[in-house]
Amino acid sequence: MPCFTDSMFPFLVASPFVAVTYLVSPYSPWPGFAERMRGLSDITEEGHGTGLILYAVSYSALALLYGTKPYIVAAGILPMAYGDSVAALVGTTYGRHRFRVFEWKSLEGCLGMFIGSLLSLLTGMAYFSMIYGFSLQAHVVPVLVTSMVVTVAEAASPRGLDNVTVPALGALTFIVMGGGA
Repeated sequence: MPCFTDSMFPFLVASPFVAVTYLVSPYSPWPGFAERMRGLSDITEEGHGTGLILYAVSYSALALLYGTKPYIVAAGILPMAYGDSVAALVGTTYGRHRFRVFEWKSLEGCLGMFIGSLLSLLTGMAYFSMIYGFSLQAHVVPVLVTSMVVTVAEAASPRGLDNVTVPALGALTFIVMGGGA
């Protein structure tokens, strides 16, 4: 993304994945296509049928809106990619203190979400600070607050909807906290 000067180009790269993930989902009008793409369709069925589609929609929307500022896109996508993955691994392995908002979660998984989001965002901002010349120190507070907000969003989102709420709230929180300047 840092190579693009117009947000339309990152959007054009990202948006075809919306169609591809839909076509391999359980809702595909062409089940034969899903069979040919068995590996990808297995991933979509593993969690929830629309999760990967919503993830692709979120990424495409952020690419369209902030494609020329990929650190804002990263503020939405990195917590979903890394934080949510760590949350799932930690929660299923060590999750003992469970609670329910819309579905069962664990405090251990939430801690995994927070740490995974925080580390991935700090790493991402360190990378982008070298490209865009901004101060990494100036982004620590936006990254910290963003990590907290996306952790709450992931814990409170109904199944699959975290693929929208985490990227959207991650990017929005990052901007509001001054990270997108």
